[in-house]
Order: sequence, then C-alpha cells, then structure tokens
Amino acid sequence: MKVLSVSQLFPCVLFLTILFAWPATESATSPVTMRADLTHADSGRGFTRRELLSRMAARSKARVASLHSSASPGAVTAPVARGTVGRDDISSEYLIHVSIGTPRPQRVALELDTGSDLIWTQCACVDCFDQPFPVLNTSASRTLRDVSCSDPLCTRGGLPLSRCAVKDNFCSYAYYYGDGSVTMGKIVEDTFTFKAPHNKCGTVATVSNLHFGCGMDNKGTFISNESGIAGFGRGPMSLPSQLKVHRFFHCLTTIVESGTSPVFLGTPDNLEAHVTGPIQSTPFVPNIGSALSSFYYLSLKGITVGKTRLPFDASAFALKRDGSGGTIIDSGTSITILQRAMFRSLRQAFVS
Repeated sequence: MKVLSVSQLFPCVLFLTILFAWPATESATSPVTMRADLTHADSGRGFTRRELLSRMAARSKARVASLHSSASPGAVTAPVARGTVGRDDISSEYLIHVSIGTPRPQRVALELDTGSDLIWTQCACVDCFDQPFPVLNTSASRTLRDVSCSDPLCTRGGLPLSRCAVKDNFCSYAYYYGDGSVTMGKIVEDTFTFKAPHNKCGTVATVSNLHFGCGMDNKGTFISNESGIAGFGRGPMSLPSQLKVHRFFHCLTTIVESGTSPVFLGTPDNLEAHVTGPIQSTPFVPNIGSALSSFYYLSLKGITVGKTRLPFDASAFALKRDGSGGTIIDSGTSITILQRAMFRSLRQAFVS
C-alpha cells in the first residue's frame, strides 16, 4: 500500500534529460526545438484554493490506483492510467496548446501525459465528448493524410490493439486507459504548429508529417477543456520521440495561477533566460520493459531531511529486473508518493 504526502506548492522548473530514447522513426524530421504553452487543467474554472488542493490530491490518489491496475498481470490497457475526481472527471495536471493543419492551423488542447505515447485529438466524430472549441476539421487541412498499414509507426509503433482496415489500407487503433476510458479512430499525419523557441511575438515553427490519432469514438473520464492527449512517453509514437528531441523541460505555474507557462521540446539557445538559479538535471535509468514501459524512471539514491538521511539505501528505490519497484516522475501526479514505511520515516524526520 502507498501513502500520499503533500509537499509545498511553488513554481518550479523541471529539466528532463532522455538518455534512453527510442531511435528516430523514418517519418520524423530533423531535431528541432519547439515551444508551446501549458495551462493548469483547473485554470479558470472558478475553484477555491482549498478545492484546487483537494482536487489535486484526489487526482494523484486515483492515478496511483490506476497505475496499480495497469501494472497488474493480465491487464489489457495502455501504459497510461487516468484518474477520476467525483463527477467532474480530470486526470492530468497540465494541458499543452498547439495547432494542427494547413493553411489555417486549428487549435487543440491536449493533456500532457508522460505515461503514454499516443498523440490524439477528437475529429470526424462518431461519439465524442464536449470540448470548448470546434473539433478538428480534417477536411479543412490540405496536408492531412491517412497513415497506411505499412507505415513503420503503424506496424512497430507499439499501439495496443492496433489493426489495419485492409479494404481502405489505413491504420486504425483502439487505445485503452487504466480506468476503462478509450479512444478509437485512425492514425493520420499532418503539420503541427508550435511557437518559436525565442518567443518573439507572432513567430511560429511548424513540423510536418507528425503522426497522431484522429479520435472518432472517445468514451470515459475526459474533461471539458481538453480535446485529446499528447503522449510524452518513451515510445516511438510520443511527441518527443517523433520530434527526435532528447531533452524537454517545462516551467510549471502554481495551482492557483491562471496564466500560461512554457514547455520546450529540445534545448533553446537561451535556456538560462527562462530559469532562476542553477540548472540541475538527472539521468533516467534504462527501461526494462515492464507493464509501465512508457514511464520515466529516476535513479533515486536516498532522501535526506535537513542533515538526517532516511534509513533506506538505493536498492529500496531501484527498478528491479522483473519490472517491479522503481521511482518514476509522472505528469499526472502532483504530490510525492512513498511506500508506507518510507512515509512514516520521512514524517518522523520532519516532526523531530
């Protein structure tokens, strides 16, 4: 059993260095640095600070429960796990805002999810959830193309339950999440529009032929201010992998702020201009193919409170050969989660 502990909330910069990324796919472009805006998932929804903190804790707790479900033997799910908070479902902490298509890019708001790989947004709807702006109109884009069954990202992209519509020769998918939510549709490719990394007014950067899911039938715990999910995991279908970037980092607003903050895919030339204080990084450990294989595992060595080192050596936090254990960094969990014995030791160190 795991116990939740809530740490103080404050703006932070998280610098992620992907040392064990998948090889670049044939359809990917050359390495680039892209910028996009992030907003907190509860931003502008009228919740009090107390309600925001309560929702944050509930999301993290539900996320952990779903992670356990996804890791259970025989579970037929995608690596990601979504959480439920009362009647108003929400499963991620931040949304990434980009645009898709040409000549007039259409906006999408996607959950940033380090626990899955598929990028998808609602389009050509058969059964879709409500969203606050128009669903992606595929016929309005001159550059959108269906992905064929022979495409490498269809045959080797790691899509669970992916299949091909032989008659029409397009790559269809059914992507299930830990709580039973599902998106079904077809894999397409189109041009994505991001902000330029230097953030000059009106300057944009485009990347063509990015593969993503056109979600036609989407059911489950999706929220009203999103249009889909941006997979940031370690598999070949994820946004970082398709962009061939080996680093991404983001600045996070506090839970009570309604403004935007940047996420960079790649390393901009003026990285230091976006942070205060020294930049610190930590390598990820190799993924050994567990049920949670899309996640980023950290090489956590220990925990110190003041000058007191907790009585746990590095093996207590390590990823084991059978895929169990390990310490992950997760975009869908805002509070630190420890095993009960570790939490009790940590609490005692604070109290004393």
